[in-house]
Amino acid sequence: MKNAHSTAATITVPAPSGGVVAGVPFILGTILAIPVTSAAEGVPVAVQIEGAFTLPKLSSAVIPAGAKVHWDVSAGEVIVASTATGDLESFGIAIEAAGNGTTTVAVKLIPGLGTVKSAG
Repeated sequence: MKNAHSTAATITVPAPSGGVVAGVPFILGTILAIPVTSAAEGVPVAVQIEGAFTLPKLSSAVIPAGAKVHWDVSAGEVIVASTATGDLESFGIAIEAAGNGTTTVAVKLIPGLGTVKSAG
């Protein structure tokens, strides 16, 4: 197909304010982006926006398989309730259960599903 661009599972974007660290997610519009490499602010960096990833989670959160999950931007972890202004809500789906006391959860990223919580 002449107009095919890419599968878009990985895209290249300028690193946001403060730069990025490889593997540490950040919010890109309404998408959770996971940098492939570290990069300084403004430097082009490849980020994964599709796929399944093991992400840090709030240790007390109980997440059933199939649940929509949210990204707590201030803590840098997956949560399922009590989002705050700036958090990315419903960015993906837990593909495994993760109970109280666990610190990670496997999540399928779903670009375009998330919304950034606004103030008020």
